[in-house]
Amino acid sequence: MIVCAAMVPHPPIAVSEIGNGEEEKMRKTLDGYKAVSEFIASFHPDTIVLSSPHAILCRDYFQVSSGRQGYGDLGQFNAGEVTFDIPYDEEFTAALNTELKVHGFPGGTDYDREQILDHGTMVPLYFLRKALQSFKLVRIGLSGLPLRMHYEMGMYIDKTAEKLNRRVAYIASGDLAHNQKVDGPYGYSKEGPEYDERIMKDMGNADFLQLFHYDPVFLEKAMECGHRSFVMMAGALDSEST
Repeated sequence: MIVCAAMVPHPPIAVSEIGNGEEEKMRKTLDGYKAVSEFIASFHPDTIVLSSPHAILCRDYFQVSSGRQGYGDLGQFNAGEVTFDIPYDEEFTAALNTELKVHGFPGGTDYDREQILDHGTMVPLYFLRKALQSFKLVRIGLSGLPLRMHYEMGMYIDKTAEKLNRRVAYIASGDLAHNQKVDGPYGYSKEGPEYDERIMKDMGNADFLQLFHYDPVFLEKAMECGHRSFVMMAGALDSEST
């Protein structure tokens, strides 16, 4: 079952080995990461299912990472000493793969060619493993398919957790809108803060049906990062009462 879920950002500068003190300017984010990591750990999950906008994205397929473990480091951000070697939940991945095939749903491990973890996965795990020392991972990529299919993918994740009697924590990685500041790397657009306010309200109210009513043009102008990840998480929570 899905015992808990959280949506989290993935700014590399939040990692102290990358920020070198600059991360303190994000104190609210750091405090939030500590709180959400402790929240997840309190449920003692067996498995973390994490959907990342920076994992392999296929136009018409949901890529599920295969193999025994995911590994990587933050060398691309000049912090190669921060390494990851996270065991995958192979049984869960195999069961999910079978579930998708049985229903003819376009997802699974068939086209997995990338074992290196992406920063959308590593940054959340950097903080989570401070609070939770032992867990297995299932990493899911997004796709170019419609939002309703991201929701359905989440439902298959939940169904697999129920079949295996797994205690699963779902993490939806996403940075919201990128274009928040005139002097930022992506500049400013009014749709940026509008998206952030709207998505936090909808997710805070668990009003998941609203996720389907975001105009694609608006999402593009907001330069959102993670909307489909949030939709997938909502699908995983579809049948949960809490």
